[in-house]
Amino acid sequence: MRDFEGKVAIVTGAGRGIGRAIALRLASSGAKLGVADIHLAFAESVVKEIQDADGQAVAVQVDVTQSEQVKNMVEEVLKAFGRIDILVNNAGIFTAAKFPELSEHQWDQMLNVHLKGTFLCSRAVVEHMLARGSGCIINIGSTSGLSGGTSGAHYAAAKGGVIAFTRSIGKELAGHGIRVNAVAPSKIETDMLQGVDTPEAREQLMRKIPLGRIGRPEEIAEIVAFLASDRASYIIGEVIVASGGY
Repeated sequence: MRDFEGKVAIVTGAGRGIGRAIALRLASSGAKLGVADIHLAFAESVVKEIQDADGQAVAVQVDVTQSEQVKNMVEEVLKAFGRIDILVNNAGIFTAAKFPELSEHQWDQMLNVHLKGTFLCSRAVVEHMLARGSGCIINIGSTSGLSGGTSGAHYAAAKGGVIAFTRSIGKELAGHGIRVNAVAPSKIETDMLQGVDTPEAREQLMRKIPLGRIGRPEEIAEIVAFLASDRASYIIGEVIVASGGY
């Protein structure tokens, strides 16, 4: 299906993991991609994958916590493709920390990347979307933002903020033709999945997941593709949980 023929998407944190899978999935359905990542080499690698499959994409280096860099990202994609229809706020970091040892720096860094970054990127594209009267923003949250989790209060707070932000601007922007939703994954096979680097640890984790396995980035990408498509045209401010029952 070519759901996104003629449309342009920006995916942040698109150099690896879930972001890469999302970029490739949208491109496979016809979208032109702004592949944004703090590591330019990773973004360029994904762009090559898209181009090798006869897609169109540009790589953009961006630190989503820096408003000028975010503004430049949007300008570069507009210069390349003339429009922005879809924004996927996926850029993220993770460091496990027990609350008594949690530093102020760790707290600020986590909220800056996840919550401030989502705000800055959304604000930067919304002006363009408002002018066109249409658009779609999809934020990548986490089940930790819903249930709290046990890996770090800073991560749970940041993702909880992303979810509340999604619900709030989803309601505010719906009347302007802009749909905002979120996906809340649980344990997914990415570099951010820490503490399961031995067969024993993986087995222990999988026993906790009713489905019996760790999720794949491509499964999250499929949910994003659905939310970005016209098939989700009546879904506003919602959070789709993808956890395998965890």
